Amino acid sequence: MVVEESEETYLDEMLANFKGVFPTTRVFSAYARSTLKDIDPQDGPDDVLMAWMEREEILFRTLERHMVADRLSKGFDGDVDSFMSFSLSVQNRRKSRVGLALENHLEELFAGCGVRYSRTAVTENRSKPDFIFPGQAEYHDPLFNPLNLTMLGVKSTCKDRWRQVLVEADRIEKKHLLTLEAAISSNQTDEMKAKNLQLVLPRRLHSTYLGTQQVWLMDLASFTALIAERQSV
Repeated sequence: MVVEESEETYLDEMLANFKGVFPTTRVFSAYARSTLKDIDPQDGPDDVLMAWMEREEILFRTLERHMVADRLSKGFDGDVDSFMSFSLSVQNRRKSRVGLALENHLEELFAGCGVRYSRTAVTENRSKPDFIFPGQAEYHDPLFNPLNLTMLGVKSTCKDRWRQVLVEADRIEKKHLLTLEAAISSNQTDEMKAKNLQLVLPRRLHSTYLGTQQVWLMDLASFTALIAERQSV
């Protein structure tokens, strides 16, 4: 994802709001959205999601740069273990944040589009799919038509981890996976199709795929329209 280097205009506000510490990912995601006041999920889910993600990335890098520089300026008095622990905490925060931010923004987007969902609902074998539509109660209701159930896994990058979603909701035959990963190989997407897994990406990323792949890809607007149609039954 290409983002601007920083957004210094918000630094003082973030330092005041967050009291010099990193907030939870949910709080930070909400703050990032609040800086884009004229965006409405119903105006175009694909562009809205990318705008929220890119704004959060800019703000995170701005705050992180300041806080890391501040900590480094204080030094570690030759304590290697303290330095290594600090370095590891920075790396771990970077790794975990993007995936959680993506889920946070999707949750807000689904709510804004008026579709019902459960986040991390428990299914068979204590699996916790990222999103179940219309919800956990319907999923566990044996009288609820499974054709009106939808599962969405969310992974900012796929690599080989996409197979994890295949076992997360036994009642749902065709599963959906949303990612921000560009240009996944044809071999991988062919395997996804063979496993009855539909890949969902923001429309802007479709052009990074081959033409033969693009006809199969689903964008976020089409996915939310599918959910809305199923929930209108």
